[in-house]
Amino acid sequence: QVQFLESGGGSVQAGGSLNLSCAALGAIGNRNCMGWFRQAPGKEREGVARVNTGGSTSYADSVKGRFTISRDNGKNTLYLQMNSLKPEDTAMYYCGAGYSTNCYLSTLPLFAYRAQGTQVTVSS
Repeated sequence: QVQFLESGGGSVQAGGSLNLSCAALGAIGNRNCMGWFRQAPGKEREGVARVNTGGSTSYADSVKGRFTISRDNGKNTLYLQMNSLKPEDTAMYYCGAGYSTNCYLSTLPLFAYRAQGTQVTVSS
């Protein structure tokens, strides 16, 4: 099992920005799909964004145009730049890595390789 080191979470006002990062502390092997999912209190886990090794990305409709996912393959690090944050973005954010054959927003919460989570709180 690979451990991940997340950083960048915190509290901001609506309209603000945060940049999350997630470093894999070990080789992720052929788990070439990396992504972010989140869980708000009382809600189900939701895939936010994912990127494969080739750089192909997809986003949840709720974050399109505001969030940008990127990765540094050499550093095994994943990023999520979050702009124009809204109170409804408040959640625990998790990064994860999985197989490219199963690389969908809906499957991100099911990845066995995932971090412990970082809290993002957006106040109005």
